[in-house]
Amino acid sequence: MTSSLLPEGFHDRLPPYADAAASLEARLLGAAFAHGYERVDPPVVEFFEGLAQRLKASRTIDAVRYVDPVSQRTLAIRPDITAQVGRIAATRMAHHPRPVRLSYAGQVIKLRAAELDPERERRQVGCELIGLDSVPAAQEIVRVAVDALTAADIGGLSIDFTLPDLVDTLAAGPLPVAADRIERLKDRLDAKDAGAVAAIDARYLPLIEAAGPFVAAHDRLCAFDVGGALRSRLDGLWQIAQALDGRIAMTLDPTERHGFEYQSWIGFSIFAGGVRGEIGRGGSYAVVHEGGAEEPAIGFSLYPDAIVDGGLSVPERRRLFVPLGTDPAMAAAMRAQGWVTVAQLEASDSPEAQLCTHVMTEGEPRTL
Repeated sequence: MTSSLLPEGFHDRLPPYADAAASLEARLLGAAFAHGYERVDPPVVEFFEGLAQRLKASRTIDAVRYVDPVSQRTLAIRPDITAQVGRIAATRMAHHPRPVRLSYAGQVIKLRAAELDPERERRQVGCELIGLDSVPAAQEIVRVAVDALTAADIGGLSIDFTLPDLVDTLAAGPLPVAADRIERLKDRLDAKDAGAVAAIDARYLPLIEAAGPFVAAHDRLCAFDVGGALRSRLDGLWQIAQALDGRIAMTLDPTERHGFEYQSWIGFSIFAGGVRGEIGRGGSYAVVHEGGAEEPAIGFSLYPDAIVDGGLSVPERRRLFVPLGTDPAMAAAMRAQGWVTVAQLEASDSPEAQLCTHVMTEGEPRTL
């Protein structure tokens, strides 16, 4: 039984999906590079205590840990690459003028699978703009994410914005809430549990209704804004949305919380038509330096596996069968034109066996 070959939550990626994923990743990174984001490649494993300092507590539990037989210290396999990019920016590239633009790609592994997502391993591709989390910085990050996905021919895109520190801002100002009730309030708002929210503080109920298509939701939030506490955030959010210039559908869920535990004033999720769940996520956060000092940053992560598994970015095979005796220069000329050539190595081989769509006949490709 093949189920015994790999642990639960892990799987092999076979042709043509592995090739499609590699091609997709190259196009995403190429688009990021064109915007000035240069690649870093951190290791899969780090000392756990160092990684834990840069991962929020909720994500530390995702890390697979073991004792290094060399140093006898606890190591961790990364569950997320963003924190590693932050470490590089705060240490190896601390001298670099800000903002610094970095991109990355690699595997991440989680200790346990989520209830709705059985995969424990996935590919993560992303960009981080470190040194700023201003509105112009957010505009750039969102634009780069959309440009990268567009360059990869991913259609049906939509983006859902959230304001991760919304409740904290209101609870510390115009709508005070006891400290021991804030986390419960956030959780119930995220769950859209009106009854529980009313039991905690009914003044927060309008936030449940302030979710939906971007313009209408933004208007409802502006009307709700108590004492102007949210004015700068809402103005900034509007400017970020305007920067997309109507290129993709936009929604706003101001109290969405799951996955945004370490974001600060803005967060967003990206979706694509035909794909279950999100294909990307991003927002503003803080990079932690030695001694605890924090530096603003903003970035996004994309998940190529979700895109490929959803049937997007998987090109049709276009393979040309090259019979025995064909001049190699002729096959080379076909490859130069973009063909994938598959040479016949023995007389019993056939185009069908090699999953070819065409066969070389009298120097020309013929459709099978």
